[in-house]
Amino acid sequence: METTVNAPATPRVAPTRRVRREQLSDEVAAHLRYAIMSGSLRPGMFIRLDETAASLGVSITPVREALRTLRGEGMVQLEPHRGHVVVPLSRADVEDIFWLQSTIAKELAASATARITDAQIDELDRLIDALEVAVAEREPELVAQAVFDFHRTLNRSTGRIKLAWFLLHAARNLPPLFYANDPQWGERAVANHRAVTAALRRRDAETVVRLTDAQFTDGARRLMARLEEIGLWS
Repeated sequence: METTVNAPATPRVAPTRRVRREQLSDEVAAHLRYAIMSGSLRPGMFIRLDETAASLGVSITPVREALRTLRGEGMVQLEPHRGHVVVPLSRADVEDIFWLQSTIAKELAASATARITDAQIDELDRLIDALEVAVAEREPELVAQAVFDFHRTLNRSTGRIKLAWFLLHAARNLPPLFYANDPQWGERAVANHRAVTAALRRRDAETVVRLTDAQFTDGARRLMARLEEIGLWS
């Protein structure tokens, strides 16, 4: 990441700087979400502006904006004269996150089965090939990107843009690199996604929905086990 700089006075250039600052804020927010949802940042811990900025190699401004975003998502709260603190994360919270995403994703999966084209399924197969290579080469960021691209392509095929948008925002609560760093999960994801495209070609909505549900069931089990292991709720 690059350190942000003050926007120049020229109006013609300022929008580019503003977009970059917003992107940087989004990256910081994603980093903090991952730390919170994976248990690295625990409930009751304070997130210091200067320390976080220094560790990420950014200025304080995108960190402040990222924390404002996380306040709106209920992940942190601002305590007067003390700073931002991570709010409690219960088992029910984690279960609710997965329930919400699974419910939306299954509806989109059923719609995709009816509307997706053969060319779009071919593209999904190419993305699975990229996922398989990334898993084999132990490239977690590429694994996470390939999975994201797969589901974005699948969801866009439904034509249900608003519902796909809701799923995208709900998915921000999950820590993708937590899964992408696990080779066993990666191999399972490759097999699951190949089964999904095979079912899509058959227009087998029941199987596509079942496989989609299995993704979230497995994801919830793994994350809950991780949080139990580190004693988040002990």
